[in-house]
Amino acid sequence: MIKKTKIVATISDKMSSPEFIQSLYNEGMDVVRMNTAHMNQENAIKLINDVRQVSEKIALLIDTKGPEVRTVKTDNVIKLEIGQEIYVKGDPNQESTQECIYVSYPDFVKEVPDNTKILIDDGYVELEVIKKTEDSLLCKATNKGVVKGKKSVNVPKVEFNLPSISVRDREFIQLAIEQDLDFIAHSFVRSKEDVLEIQKILDEHKSKVKIIAKIENQQGVDNIDEILDHVYGVMVARGDLAVEVPYEKIPGLQRYLISKCIDKRKPVIVATQMLHSMIDNPRPTRAEVNDVASAVYRNADAVMLSGETANGSYPVESVRTMATISKEVEQSKNPINDIPINIINNEVSATLIKSSVHAAVDLNAKAIIADSMSGRTLRSLAAYRGAKPIFAQCYSKRTMREMALSYGVIPDYMELKETSHEFLSEALNNIISNHTFTKDDLFVVAAGNFGRSYGVSFVEIGTLENLMGNLVK
Repeated sequence: MIKKTKIVATISDKMSSPEFIQSLYNEGMDVVRMNTAHMNQENAIKLINDVRQVSEKIALLIDTKGPEVRTVKTDNVIKLEIGQEIYVKGDPNQESTQECIYVSYPDFVKEVPDNTKILIDDGYVELEVIKKTEDSLLCKATNKGVVKGKKSVNVPKVEFNLPSISVRDREFIQLAIEQDLDFIAHSFVRSKEDVLEIQKILDEHKSKVKIIAKIENQQGVDNIDEILDHVYGVMVARGDLAVEVPYEKIPGLQRYLISKCIDKRKPVIVATQMLHSMIDNPRPTRAEVNDVASAVYRNADAVMLSGETANGSYPVESVRTMATISKEVEQSKNPINDIPINIINNEVSATLIKSSVHAAVDLNAKAIIADSMSGRTLRSLAAYRGAKPIFAQCYSKRTMREMALSYGVIPDYMELKETSHEFLSEALNNIISNHTFTKDDLFVVAAGNFGRSYGVSFVEIGTLENLMGNLVK
């Protein structure tokens, strides 16, 4: 059974040997995510090299920090009791104490109003501002908890005047360019300006690295249409999003963002705490199983693991669990997502793409065979979330890796072909070499123009025996 929903796994420099990466890849990992908040450049380069030793099909995604506020780096652990008062100040050069929590944004006090809730570490600690002075906020803890260094700080409904890209972000963007990575996932995208700033850097270096916008606040949700016009895909980053907006709205927002991405033929990743309990336990909770299943039912392209694979005790089991849930749910989903046609290449191509997916389902074909130079055709096919896998022949290794984020696409690299005979001959041989099919198995071929980015120009339907036989004639 072929898994169609892709899996993004976060890997840290502490657990990054080729053997470990291979074990995750064997279980169904498609993309490796590197979190720059917890990694230096030297360790990132080592991880990149280790991934590339395993397979050229694994895509590499690097995560920027974006315009965020965090507690300052410190070895101190501040323990809070309900009702305890403590000061909060903005100074990245200080160290937090039991009397004062320092955060990374210097203008934090200036921009936070009275009677506001400050949420630390994804909301595990809540502080209420009870008095504001020129340089400090006197706060009261509304729950018992601990505050550590480098933890997220959110103030719902407050829009901080932060730069989109930090100095550290620029260094890692440059690393992504130099190492020819596949994706940059930019945190806390609020509007198109945030991603255009990164795109400008990429364009200056003629880089083909693609941008994934992490939607983590209400601004990002409100501006999703303009953001989608300027990014390759979206990550629904539910950790900060669930702190920035009321948590009961998250399921609806997740569904809304997935739908928006599918309409625009943009890959969408659902992230944060999907199998969180498996950091410490070998089995997921029932709620977590349902969470992963919900993302698959809602037609997300990919689901993501964070701490489960970065520093958890059961990383291989976490990937295996996610893959198992995905495959089970995919069998019971609607066989096609009957969305309106979206003309990306041209009207003929768009019509043939939809017809191909319907034909594969209606005729119970084993798969769709398609070719692509840029990936546009493949993303259009994937948007219908058909029950049949898409065996993609990519004329670029970068496109092959980018398909690691597209639902149901099983990519292979193929050198550019001049004729349909050459394309289909190599495609069928690749499929026969890597999968088990019988001579009577039916396939739908959607291809054409062979790498010239004009999209699908013909559709052919036949059994494996007939398709192979036609090539001999």
